[in-house]
Amino acid sequence: MGARSLVDLVSAAQAAIANRQGSFVFACANPHSLNIARTDGHFRDALETASAGVADGVGCQWAAVLAGVSVGPRVTGHDFFLALMATLNRSGGRVFFFGSSEDVLAKLTDRVTLDFPRVAVATLSPPFKPWSEEENRQMIKGIRHFNPDVLWVGMTAPKQEKWVASNTAQLEVPVVGSIGAVFGYYAGVTPRAPQWVCGLGLEWLYRLPRETGRLWRRTFVSAPVFLWFVLLERMRR
Repeated sequence: MGARSLVDLVSAAQAAIANRQGSFVFACANPHSLNIARTDGHFRDALETASAGVADGVGCQWAAVLAGVSVGPRVTGHDFFLALMATLNRSGGRVFFFGSSEDVLAKLTDRVTLDFPRVAVATLSPPFKPWSEEENRQMIKGIRHFNPDVLWVGMTAPKQEKWVASNTAQLEVPVVGSIGAVFGYYAGVTPRAPQWVCGLGLEWLYRLPRETGRLWRRTFVSAPVFLWFVLLERMRR
């Protein structure tokens, strides 16, 4: 995972689409996911082998300062999604959304049609239960049949990153991006913080009372544990 600017990321994705000789895999990291990766080897490998990874969360920026390392500019999955979709819309492109519910996918498709009319869209909501190898093969077959330029994967971490790492070779899609909650944000199902709140790095505070059931553990357990290990690393250095 290399730290790159948004312009660099989009340029790399464009090159992958033009060349179609391998997949540009995009992944995001935040304190919660990095905590999981410490003990989940498959997830850690998925993050480390991605073509590009971004510090999608102000916690990673703070941690980098504490550890005395650089993680590059902050780029969120939402930033990359909008920038690449706008690029595809200029010349025409094909995207496939894999993940989330049928309701979210329907709303998301409606908005893409309005915002990016030159981008063809297909969607698939996978089973919420663990699926069989045969079901996985059939879903991959459906994705490949559509022949997308970009596959957006919207499941929770680490499920989405591990699935991408296990199936990229079979997918044969130029760009594969694990963007999780972006599906709900863009579809309008999950409210996103105002831009000024995001700019201050306080999106987590805006989201916490609205998504308490999902985020309380990340905020009050994972974040302190993550910062503790960062401090230990700083002292080790």
